[in-house]
Formats: sequence, structure tokens, C-alpha cells
Amino acid sequence: MMKRICFIFCLLFIAYTSKAQQMEWNKNCVIAHRGAWKKNNLPENSIASLKEAIRLKCYGSEFDVHFTKDSVIVVNHDDVYKGLTIAESTYAELSKELQSNGEQIPTLESYLLEGMRQKGTKLILEIKIAKTPEGTIALTDAVVQLVKKLKASAWVEYISFSYPAVLRLLQLDPAAKTAFLAEGKEYVPVEKLKEDHIGQADYHYAIYKEGDWFKKARQQGVTINAWTVNKEEDMRWLIVQKADYITTNEPELLFKVLEKKNDF
Repeated sequence: MMKRICFIFCLLFIAYTSKAQQMEWNKNCVIAHRGAWKKNNLPENSIASLKEAIRLKCYGSEFDVHFTKDSVIVVNHDDVYKGLTIAESTYAELSKELQSNGEQIPTLESYLLEGMRQKGTKLILEIKIAKTPEGTIALTDAVVQLVKKLKASAWVEYISFSYPAVLRLLQLDPAAKTAFLAEGKEYVPVEKLKEDHIGQADYHYAIYKEGDWFKKARQQGVTINAWTVNKEEDMRWLIVQKADYITTNEPELLFKVLEKKNDF
């Protein structure tokens, strides 16, 4: 009997460790902004650009979500798609307008399911600000509900320019990885992020040029992501500063710069 129990335990342990090994995310700082789209002229925020980010082995592929008129969550950067205001259009109306590669506008569900087919690239989900604060929170609630329904939490990290949305995310899922987005003077000090259990400052790279952001972030246990960094000189500076992540429209270039980091 004891031998059988030990055998079963060993099988469970092997299965667990095998799964854990499969969930090893790519160990680099590269986040493809709206997917890896630019080099190959792919539509931004498309399934194709997600697949390319995965192929490149980026740490993450960033994308943006909105609510349609009929409460379908879709992936698109702007609040207008092919001349149609997303919040005022049904998904059926939006899906009739194809992207340049023939894709329909992705639903969040289709995007997550595609991303969950691999276990190397994180899905960096930006919750866009709706026309009302209540609308933003409603979108946040629906996003978290869908992520949980699909069991996609291990793949997803959340970002938003809405501080209340980020706080709401943590209410709904205290274990979620979250970041607050900011540019200009809209930033929040890392001490406040730490106090509110927000794990990352996700700011325009120019903000980090003033002050001692990197030292303070390390002291507080908060990570730093910089966006949107497309010039080699800016990439080099952030790498020297040991930024945790760099969001870019030029992931191929950033990988090349990282290969040479020991030379600068």
C-alpha cells in the first residue's frame, strides 16, 4: 500500500514540476507594444502581431481593450475602429470591417485563447479609460471575470492609465500583477504604488530622466517599465539604468541592443 502511495505521489510531483517548467516565461525585458507589428507591416493589436511577438520570444505582448455597444470586449488601441466608434457599435458591425491582413477585430476571448497556446510570452492587458469612471470600472470587472473564466491569470498582467481601475483589479484579484501607466506629471511616486500594492511603475521614459526612480523603485520592491522606447540611444540608457522592462514598437532592435549590452 505504501509503495502505491509513494508511486502516485511521485507521478503527481513529476506532473507538477513538468507544468512548472512549461510556465517559464521568457527572461528578457522586451515588451512588444501592440504586438510585434511594425517590421512586417502587420495590423497593430492583431492576432498576427501577437503571434510575431511570441515568435520573437518577447517577455510580453501589450494590447488594449474596449467594450462594444453590446458589451463584447474587443482588442484595439483607439476608441474608433475603421471609422466606427467602438462603444457605439455592436461587435457584429465592427467585425464586418476587416484589418489589412484579413483578420476581424479580435475579441479579448480570442486573443487570450491564442496567447494561452504558448507559455513564454506574457499578455500585457491595458484597460482603456471609458467615457465615464463607471464605464471604466465595468470594463475592468468584465475583463477580470473573463480572465478567470478562461483560467488565463498566469498569462495576464494588467496595466491602465486609470488608477481606480488598477485598484479595482487588486480588489478582484489580489494576486494580479498590475502596473499604473502615466506620462507628463500624471505619475505616482513608487512609495504610493508600494503602499497600494501596485507592483510596477509603467511610465513614459522621459519621466525617468528626472529624479532617482530606479534606486527608489528597487528600495520599494517596485519594478519599472518604460514606454514607448524606439530609439537605440534611449534603449541603451534604460538598459544601463537596469530598467526591468522596456515597451517598444521596435522589439527586433531592442533584442539587438541587448546583445551588445556588455559593450556599453
